Amino acid sequence: MTRAPVDQDMKDLEKYIKFLKERLFFEPDSGVLHYNLGVAYLRKGLREEALSEFKQAVQCDPRLAQAYVNMAGIYLQQGDFERCIEYNLKALEVDENLPMAYNNLGFVYLRTNQYEKAVEACKKAVQLMPQLFQAHHNLGLAYFHLDKLDAAKEAFLKSLEAKPDFAPAYFHLSLVCDRMGLEDEARNYRQKAISLGYPVDSEQDL
Repeated sequence: MTRAPVDQDMKDLEKYIKFLKERLFFEPDSGVLHYNLGVAYLRKGLREEALSEFKQAVQCDPRLAQAYVNMAGIYLQQGDFERCIEYNLKALEVDENLPMAYNNLGFVYLRTNQYEKAVEACKKAVQLMPQLFQAHHNLGLAYFHLDKLDAAKEAFLKSLEAKPDFAPAYFHLSLVCDRMGLEDEARNYRQKAISLGYPVDSEQDL
């Protein structure tokens, strides 16, 4: 019985996909229809089909900035950082006020050790969307790697303001406080991370 709503959602999604395909038969040059079909495919977990639709969307209408962001997100999930950066930058050429594009860039720059660029991108993301806790967290990590500990601590605290149960922020706060010599604070943050199920014996996020 508990699966019925999910099953119904999937049935509704299938109907929506069918509807969009029928519309596209008559309007093959509609960027919006291709975009909406791409989003529907993403909801089904069909990344390659979604990617194909987003590409067709921007061919029909290069101003569909969100299509570039979604393509970048797919490439990010695939570990293709180069294309992720490329398509986020394309999105920002169309609309410079896309917080998720900056958030994605910040994450990729962080993963590729481009910490100054990560700071710049994450700061822009949180300026546009202050509740974007992932961007605050990635900003903290970038500052940590740059040994800007006060700024890192502030960013992690901002992440927790937006999402109080975000365990990685507590763990990374403990590392910052350790480095700052704040042993009691470090211990408290570490315990909080443990209570939320974070594997504190791993520093895989750094």
